[in-house]
Amino acid sequence: MQYAGVGGVGVGGGVDCDVLVIGGGIVGLSTAHALSRLAPGTRVIVLEKESGPARHQTGRNSGVIHSGIYYRPGSLKARFAVRGAAEMVKFCAEHGIPHEVTGKLIVATEREELPRLHALVQRGRENGIPVRELGPAQITEHEPQVQGLAAIHVGSTGIVDYARVAAQLAESSGAEIVYGAEVDLISRRACAVAVRTTSGLVFRGRTLVNCAGLQCDRIARLAGDDPGMRIIPFRGEYYDLSRPELVRGLVYPVPDPAFPFLGVHLTRGLGGGVHVGPNAVPALAREGYDWSTVRPRDIADELAWPGAWRMASRHWRYGTGEIHRSLSKQAFTRAVRRLLPAVGPADLHPAAAGVRAQAVLRDGTLADDFLIRDAPRTVHVLNAPSPAATASLPIGREIARRVLRTLTAA
Repeated sequence: MQYAGVGGVGVGGGVDCDVLVIGGGIVGLSTAHALSRLAPGTRVIVLEKESGPARHQTGRNSGVIHSGIYYRPGSLKARFAVRGAAEMVKFCAEHGIPHEVTGKLIVATEREELPRLHALVQRGRENGIPVRELGPAQITEHEPQVQGLAAIHVGSTGIVDYARVAAQLAESSGAEIVYGAEVDLISRRACAVAVRTTSGLVFRGRTLVNCAGLQCDRIARLAGDDPGMRIIPFRGEYYDLSRPELVRGLVYPVPDPAFPFLGVHLTRGLGGGVHVGPNAVPALAREGYDWSTVRPRDIADELAWPGAWRMASRHWRYGTGEIHRSLSKQAFTRAVRRLLPAVGPADLHPAAAGVRAQAVLRDGTLADDFLIRDAPRTVHVLNAPSPAATASLPIGREIARRVLRTLTAA
């Protein structure tokens, strides 16, 4: 296929494809995969700025297939996570991708957490998720080294390597994946959309899908749309447990319902190692995987957004605690020991971090549900952090249906 070189980005002279997808993470690739299933023959080009797929949120998470227990009944997160968990297991089985349905414990370690734990039981049942309540002795049967007052066992939780899932989606979709294609200009007209990359290539499609993750609000603005939110990046820092025999499976604390973060948890991976984390600290760059990565443009974007200030004034105590645990291994260890008392600082070794693309609204609210918005010839995915990997197959179908409606109406 021949693409236009450096020059204007008008949309005359035909199109290169039916659908342009910006972003080669699991949501963008799932969208391409869904289009190939719902409308065979649809021409799709995926533009990814990195040299391979799944280099950011998809490839840097804890690899958990979430059950959907945490999410408000009827929300996109609840519906898509419950459906997506089952579909992810089936997809992996069909394509020979290693995975395991392990179940997990959510453990209350303080009395004030018990009402929230019981609320999770009810929420799980409303979402159609099998849950079982456990007392201290039953916790020990599942996890001999874990201590708690009460827990719930969620049987449908599992583990998988989402980078391998993304690679399989790319292969199965039949889409053309263009790597090293960072978008810097979008021209949208009544008949088509043209996109220019930083290397000067121009791609023209009948419609556009923005699955740019950490950059999705910027892509929306490039397209001429006001997303009504900004991405505020939160880094999640992990440790590897040097004594993985202390943990048999997946162990989570009871989350604070005021935040879309699940707290420091224990995850036994497919290789038998145990990941501990993440915390949630403000990152100094959208792709800031450590404290030394600082991008003034990203910081300026945050400071210019009223919602960032409102969020900070509302939640500064929580944020201060997360930063303290980031800078102090002793403090992080204390958080882990609430669940696993046998752990000491020497048992924790730094592992690769991830960054969550969290949408913050103008009023300072942290967007809790998936946020997908339609615009002329465009679908913007503006909030798709965890459990988006779990829910990626249903999310991809939802986006694909919206795109196909646009193509049919054109």
